[in-house]
Amino acid sequence: MTPTYIGKSLLVFCLTSLCLTAVHAQNIAVVNGRPIPKERADLFIKELERQGQQASPELASLVRQELVDREVLLQEAERRGLPAKSETRFQIETARTQILIQSLVQDELGRNPVTDDEISQEYKRMTAGKATEYRARHILVESQDQARALIARLKKGESFEQLAKQLSKDPGSAGNGGDLDWASADTFVAPFSNAMASLKKGGLTAEPIQTQFGWHVIRLDDIRETAPPPLAEVRTQIVEGLQRQKLSTFQQSLRSKASIK
Repeated sequence: MTPTYIGKSLLVFCLTSLCLTAVHAQNIAVVNGRPIPKERADLFIKELERQGQQASPELASLVRQELVDREVLLQEAERRGLPAKSETRFQIETARTQILIQSLVQDELGRNPVTDDEISQEYKRMTAGKATEYRARHILVESQDQARALIARLKKGESFEQLAKQLSKDPGSAGNGGDLDWASADTFVAPFSNAMASLKKGGLTAEPIQTQFGWHVIRLDDIRETAPPPLAEVRTQIVEGLQRQKLSTFQQSLRSKASIK
């Protein structure tokens, strides 16, 4: 063997070794000849960090083991022909569709984000006007006659609280003497809220009020005007609502442009 041939063989060996080293650096493992790219591990770790995990050599080792285990199981599933099954294909396509739609949603929100001005305008709309809260009590019974009899007893001076504890069918308030705590009118069904809001402080309904729950006798104990919550408390709620509006408009726009037969 001549020195020249030896030199060429050594060069080929060195280049091959360098190529193999470079390929290995791009993968975290090779399972049955199939590489697991380092990029996949990096994305896995990034997602774990987003969920609160701290990057560390131990975490990288755990991720490598997890991806190797998944690859082993995946190859066995393929060996058994599971990807060819109709049920499996359907589940894979469903998962793929959901992932792509979620990616589209995030991309659209990134291109058309909720602005501070939009948040400010929505907050002003939400908090326009004064909000009124009512502190009421009620006694719930099954018939109109029972309710009328209660009103008569109350007008004679009997205790509303005691009658509520003894006779009210509402398990949520009976034990508290019929107390419904502070609440806005729209918390209640329309017949109840309309009757309650029409009362003056300390007033009692002159006639029983019927709802789908039965017959009510209502006393309004107090009224107060409430200040709107600070923007910081409702900012997340506002942003999520505006995002839903934007996505609804985006979806409607796509649908209107689509050819649907």
